[in-house]
Amino acid sequence: MAGSCNFSIIGGGGVFMDEKYRVVVVEDHAIIREGLRSLLSSTKEFDIVGEAGDGREAIRCIENLKPDLVLTDLSMPKMDGMDMIETIKRQSPKTKIIALTVHRGEEYVVATLKAGADGYVLKEATYPELMMAIRSVLKGKHFLSPEISGKLIEGYIEGRKSATIQSVWETLTKRERGILKLIGEGHKNKDIAEQLYISVNTVEKHRSNVMEKLNLHSTAALVAFAIEKGLVTKRK
Repeated sequence: MAGSCNFSIIGGGGVFMDEKYRVVVVEDHAIIREGLRSLLSSTKEFDIVGEAGDGREAIRCIENLKPDLVLTDLSMPKMDGMDMIETIKRQSPKTKIIALTVHRGEEYVVATLKAGADGYVLKEATYPELMMAIRSVLKGKHFLSPEISGKLIEGYIEGRKSATIQSVWETLTKRERGILKLIGEGHKNKDIAEQLYISVNTVEKHRSNVMEKLNLHSTAALVAFAIEKGLVTKRK
């Protein structure tokens, strides 16, 4: 049932059990949880020690179990998936986390990695790809589905994105930061122009400059960045 943390008793006891990686599956769709449990249980490497169908229950479950790995969807009931990942990393920093999601947008990937995820796998992935992701992450590496690539993401994983964005952030003018804040709050160009007593063309020019400086290419990416910088409160 979604929202309940089910504790697994799969496997025997003794040393063999201790050698297995302890895994918790977080997914609100029961059929997907069952599929993941079946797939992972078919190998001798993993022990599914718990399952959760919503974000809050996942937090309680992982706090008690301290698993080696968490496989989680991002779109979860009762708690935003990225908030959940941040919380898990605070309470169980050694636990590795792989986001298993349908979202392939760059802004989702960057925000999820920033929250603390160690891997990002699309739900359309094959079984070998999922196994590769899990084994890579458990070895201390990051993993992204092959479909999600590009210099921005690679730079982020290697720790370069944060420094680059910070330096670029300093180049934004006061006016550009103000417009970015209003974009993050959901205002359209016309609304921004009226609030700032400037023309729509001027707003569009500032907006274009911000996107070019930050190397962002969509409104969603601008909103995600505005949230990241604390300019606006994260939307639930």
